[in-house]
Amino acid sequence: MTDEELLACFENCTLDFGEWNHRAHVRVAYSYLARHPFEVALDRIREGIKAYNASQGVEEGPTSGYNETTTVAFAHLIAATHRAYGEVMPTSTGDEFCDTHPQLMSPKILRLYYSPAQRMSRDAKTTFVPPDLAPLPLR
Repeated sequence: MTDEELLACFENCTLDFGEWNHRAHVRVAYSYLARHPFEVALDRIREGIKAYNASQGVEEGPTSGYNETTTVAFAHLIAATHRAYGEVMPTSTGDEFCDTHPQLMSPKILRLYYSPAQRMSRDAKTTFVPPDLAPLPLR
């Protein structure tokens, strides 16, 4: 599936839920961040995930559903990686970006920045909570 097809399915909430995995999250975020200023891209990522989750009946709970801190932190990591390596190792698609930067393919990368208590706190679900282990890279 091309990035354009993925974005269309994501935005229309027609993406098969089994395909909405971590790699798809990164591809969607990369696609928005490559096309828009950070804040615009982040708004599209944020609102898109919320709408998609609602369309799929994803239950909001302490460890399920949308997490604002996780979304913002990953957007920072993806944007910083794209900025730092874009000229040296250019990528033209979300798949190429994912393949070129395998460190982003594990959701566990956030463990370098956040303790479990910080990232999974009640506040972290609805508002961005800064990391408590190491600062996020500048976007």
